[in-house]
Amino acid sequence: MKRFLPSWIKWPQLDVPLLLGLLLLMAFGLMVLYSASGGSMDVVYRQAVRLGVGLVALLVLSQVPPHILRIWSPWLFTLGLVLLLATWFVGTGRATNRWLDLGLIRFQPSEIRKLGVPMMMAWYLHPRRLPPDTLTVLTSLVIMAAPAILIVRQPDLGTSLLVAVSGFFALFLSGLQWRVMFSMAGLALAAAPAMWFAMHDYQRQRVLTFLDPESDPLGSGWNIIQSKIAVGSGGLFGKGWLNGTQSRLEFIPERHTDFILAVLSEEFGLVGVLFLFGIYLFIAGRGLYIASLARTTYARLLAGSLSLTFFVYVLVNAGMVSVLLPVVGVPLPLVRYGGTSIVTLLAGFGILMSIYGHRNFIR
Repeated sequence: MKRFLPSWIKWPQLDVPLLLGLLLLMAFGLMVLYSASGGSMDVVYRQAVRLGVGLVALLVLSQVPPHILRIWSPWLFTLGLVLLLATWFVGTGRATNRWLDLGLIRFQPSEIRKLGVPMMMAWYLHPRRLPPDTLTVLTSLVIMAAPAILIVRQPDLGTSLLVAVSGFFALFLSGLQWRVMFSMAGLALAAAPAMWFAMHDYQRQRVLTFLDPESDPLGSGWNIIQSKIAVGSGGLFGKGWLNGTQSRLEFIPERHTDFILAVLSEEFGLVGVLFLFGIYLFIAGRGLYIASLARTTYARLLAGSLSLTFFVYVLVNAGMVSVLLPVVGVPLPLVRYGGTSIVTLLAGFGILMSIYGHRNFIR
């Protein structure tokens, strides 16, 4: 069969520990989703199908050598910008224009940017002298800002910040000097008041609710108050699978999507949360280990930024559910019910598998 395949396609050389970690996470996630959806096998089945599609994407991308991905990077980045622009005119969604409906499939172009931006940043930094000079840093900021601004326009502030962060990790791993990072942080803090006035009304309300949820306990503060109750009532060992009162009695809103971690906390307690975070730490750590094995700047920066961005999703969602951060709608990776985000995440791990499988080749 090998003779019918292109010469650059090899039989899979998957990183088995990483793959086992992902499969364990997905299995645990399906169990939690079953409870969060009120025992709906239909929801679990649809999630399993999406996970299956994501695993196919993982296997396909694991066969594409990093030097081919590098060649594709600017074209994929440009296509992503075109798709984001398309949401301005033909985008769909509830009070937003985040989705593109192509008939057979419906997806969020902003989710794909979480791969496109790190790939583009790694492509841009690959041939340049590192640590980056001032011109390189400024150009990198433009690359990060272009899709972020288009995503803010949808509007989706949370995703736009994560897309920018995914690109910043590549810049950070390239050897960015600390004084430059502190300068950038200072500029971001100085711009915060201007950002407040640029926010939509509902975004400002989320921040105000985060600061004082008790000001409207039956309205805008309901979500995070019920989430906090669920997290706290779980205790050390939880109430048991399918025995969470906050979720079963439907006090927790969006319990199978944005607030699924609250369901897990109530039913499995602190032990369950630590178990989940242990899996996440292992996956992110394994990704960073693969980055250390990479033989080219492109592969090293891309693997590192994808791994760090993955763990940032976890921290932001956990912070949101535990009322340490405002509600921003960031998914809990591979556990939350969803479509585009699952396929995008597993495609990213396919890129990590590719870097691992081609770690002994330099191009």
